[in-house]
Amino acid sequence: MWFRNLQIYRLRDFNLTTDQLEKALARQAFQGCGNTDMLSRGWVAPRAAGDALVYSLKGQMLIALNVEQKLLPASVIKQFAQDRAAEIEEQQGYRPGRKEMREIRERVAEELLPRAFTRRRSTYAWIDPVGGWLVIDAANSAKADELLETLRKSVDDFSLALIKTKLSPISAMTGWLAGNQAPSGFTIDRDCELRAAGEEKATVRYVRHPLESDEIRGHIEAGKQVTRLALTWNDRISFVLHENLQVKRLAFLDILKEESEQQAETADEMFDADFAIMAGELSRFLPDLVDALGGEGTEAPARPV
Repeated sequence: MWFRNLQIYRLRDFNLTTDQLEKALARQAFQGCGNTDMLSRGWVAPRAAGDALVYSLKGQMLIALNVEQKLLPASVIKQFAQDRAAEIEEQQGYRPGRKEMREIRERVAEELLPRAFTRRRSTYAWIDPVGGWLVIDAANSAKADELLETLRKSVDDFSLALIKTKLSPISAMTGWLAGNQAPSGFTIDRDCELRAAGEEKATVRYVRHPLESDEIRGHIEAGKQVTRLALTWNDRISFVLHENLQVKRLAFLDILKEESEQQAETADEMFDADFAIMAGELSRFLPDLVDALGGEGTEAPARPV
């Protein structure tokens, strides 16, 4: 249940109730791949024990996109096509030409598709109508775009923008590390990445390494900038901030998980407690992170999907 990565967006004029969002998502409810489908996407219940497409608690919402993909490697298609071509050559006395081989591969793919293995994965998004946040638990922008594309097909007049700050994460993180001074409420941990601005973009990474050394300051004085930095917020959440304002390796520290365990006895109660604590912490963490980066700037439009 606990998010591991944050792709952060600003919601504008979001006034849907839980029931209205539920009906909207039902337009794109998940259905598995048919015999001839390579990919299928749709909304599923974010709570394993429930059937509602929107999980809501105290005004906070959680949704989940399910993606099913057929696994049909090109090497398998190629092997079957070569076998088919060998049979044709034996029957006709000549090897199929380039155009005929392309047609053979297409037919083989169609025949193999119904028998292909499938892989499923889910991507979750937290919606905070009060704070105006939409946060996707995705390690890369492609998975976030996948969820946003499906959301736009489901919800009419959906206004969304990438969060943007007055200070770029690169300049802010470089300043923090150069002065060995994190912003209020944050502490610098032991992982970072520095990159030069030249054509070669020489990169240095430190993992589980003290970051207050003269060696690191020397890299900064030589012109390298910080593109990733491990931080902890209020001794409650640790994370790695990236140059594009993505938050990765998010970890809610043990004290929070202990709070959840103390509040719950059953699996349903545990889910409720986990989500309530996570949403509450993120609703405080995100404004602090934005403030540490100079406050909100002009919003960037969300990536086209």
